[in-house]
Amino acid sequence: MSIEQYQDSFIQTNFADRIGGANYGKDTSIYKFEKIKRAKASAKQDFPDIELIDMGVGEPDEMADTGIVAKLAEEAAKEENRGYADNGIAEFKTAAADYLREVFRVEGIDPVTEVVHSIGSKPALAMLPSCFINPGDITIMTVPGYPVLGTHTKYLGGQVFTVELKKENNFLPDLNEIPEEVAHKAKLLYLNYPNNPTGASATPEFFAEVVAWAKKYDVVVIHDAPYAALTYDGLKPLSFLSVPGAKDVGVELHSLSKSYNMTGWRIGFVAGNPLVVKAFSDVKDNNDSGQFIAIQKAAAYGLAHPEITEAIAAKYSRRHNLLVDALNSLGFQAEKPKGSFFLYVAAPKGVKGGRRFESGEDFSQFLIREKLISTVPWDDAGPFVRFSVTFIAKGEKEERRVISEIQRRLSDVEFEF
Repeated sequence: MSIEQYQDSFIQTNFADRIGGANYGKDTSIYKFEKIKRAKASAKQDFPDIELIDMGVGEPDEMADTGIVAKLAEEAAKEENRGYADNGIAEFKTAAADYLREVFRVEGIDPVTEVVHSIGSKPALAMLPSCFINPGDITIMTVPGYPVLGTHTKYLGGQVFTVELKKENNFLPDLNEIPEEVAHKAKLLYLNYPNNPTGASATPEFFAEVVAWAKKYDVVVIHDAPYAALTYDGLKPLSFLSVPGAKDVGVELHSLSKSYNMTGWRIGFVAGNPLVVKAFSDVKDNNDSGQFIAIQKAAAYGLAHPEITEAIAAKYSRRHNLLVDALNSLGFQAEKPKGSFFLYVAAPKGVKGGRRFESGEDFSQFLIREKLISTVPWDDAGPFVRFSVTFIAKGEKEERRVISEIQRRLSDVEFEF
């Protein structure tokens, strides 16, 4: 039977309201990333002989370090690593605490009670609301941003209050924009720095403000930090946990996906407040049986070698320089971020004497369909597009070729800003 035939069966009426209830699957609206996928397919069909340059991919373009891969192979061959990992092995937890101290200058993290591994950051973000959110409770989130924590807050009957990230505030949320009644009712505040998609970085002063605000309103802070070690131009990696009082109010999520080219390996950790870590561990224990021990041991090897991330960051910094220079030569006002592999750029208003762009999505579709350059649009807080410097290119010469090709394709268009 087809999906359409089953939509007339009892299964259709049994779906939970949180995913649409009886109307599940009947919504005709198209998700942003599905629109991009369709536009890319159409562009490839219309221009089969032209290279599609994908600047929208949000994951690394290279393999994990050979030492990490070798460690996985070594540990995977050991019989003692074959079983369930449950809430993680001591070796990985110790490596995570050492990593926070060495790279982020975070002292005093107890690997036994204040660290627990996760199967990547996404599942951790999905589970954390189950520790706190009852029907009617509020999670405060920033937009644009990564929606998983908010999705699961809503699944649990909670509400999401959003704060816009604006250029005039360096893409940091203005906590004063949060109404008193919302702050008093909120359970969770979600932050993500360096930020996806804006590339903005936080400051110790901002994190100190967050700690004071969280203590005033009794709100738990969830800082999602998958890009925290990918910083450029002299900016030192910054952890929320390095700020005095941070451990009193929240936790930080780290992932090896972006900083160690280990997206598919699915390994990260939650660190910070021991009571939050314990609650997350209990919820996690009812959701999964832990990541493969050999992966945890390979990840521990990686965490002990932060120079791996430093080399990756140097590559991204070089690519950012090339891309920013190319876009600015065309009239854009791109600013190199201090962290992450994302470049967040205001969309032009249109082409002089030609079509108008009413949104970031309009401009992104133009780039894909007419210039075969794929980006990700963001219109939550103004019309922007996100470029990623994780495009496929082997070596500096190929990097320069790709960026030069982008510049060439757009040089015959005069944009209006």
